[in-house]
Amino acid sequence: MNLEEYFARIGYKGSTEIQDLQTLTDIFEHHIRAVPFENLSIHCGEIITLELEHVYNKIVQKKRGGWCMENNQLLGWVLKCLGYNASFLGAHVFNPHQNAYASIMTHLLVKVMIDGKAYIVDGGFGVSYQMWQPMELVSGKDQPQGPGVFRFTEKNAVWYLEKMRRKQYIPNQNFSNSDLLEKKECRKVYMFTLEPRTVEDFHSQCSYLQTSPDSLFTKKSICTLQTTDGFRALIGWTLTETTYNYKENMDLVEFVTLEEEEIEKTLKEKFNITLDRKLVPINIKGSYTL
Repeated sequence: MNLEEYFARIGYKGSTEIQDLQTLTDIFEHHIRAVPFENLSIHCGEIITLELEHVYNKIVQKKRGGWCMENNQLLGWVLKCLGYNASFLGAHVFNPHQNAYASIMTHLLVKVMIDGKAYIVDGGFGVSYQMWQPMELVSGKDQPQGPGVFRFTEKNAVWYLEKMRRKQYIPNQNFSNSDLLEKKECRKVYMFTLEPRTVEDFHSQCSYLQTSPDSLFTKKSICTLQTTDGFRALIGWTLTETTYNYKENMDLVEFVTLEEEEIEKTLKEKFNITLDRKLVPINIKGSYTL
């Protein structure tokens, strides 16, 4: 559990002396561009556990990624070690296929207080719904970022996150109707309250998400990583590379279907991931959209 080793992992060389918003933003941006959001363990015969030492070894030492309970737990630990006032919250993720929020709390995120203001720091959502900077927790305010315009709204002490995207240009028309493509321009992401949570609140969900046949994560092998101008994603056999705002108010979304012998090389070259075990890609049609 070494902060210098973590900063080397994400390529961060800036200051850590002042616990301000700029430092928080800088660390966060380095994290999301170095550490993938991925569930590959499920599809190569490994078990995901939430013990912090295991998470640290996986992400920092083995240079893997993780899902929200891993990524945001590690981020929260780093921020607390640096002296930030950081705590965990729990969210219910929106399922566009069912047009409803999940009934169980499966998403862990971080709240950080700076100079009396609250910010949400979430490095564990991936694809186009991954925020690029900490978001101020204020209701009804548009917060434009690279991926699009994010906004929180609050009603009866429940907070809702939504995102407005740009138009999309898909050169490979074979994918123009892909179920991976988000069709709506405004998309609900998740809802949460400000009740403090602990990692222990997520142990049963962690088990459920990697074992239940109803879980999105057993139906799809997912690896996504933010870049300086967009993100890339490997969902099953499909590699997607998105460039934000490549033309005015339009994102470029490029699709390619990989062959089995290309998977391992693509994980290494595009995501800097080397797996200990063989990945079995899977993509059963469902609710995961880019």
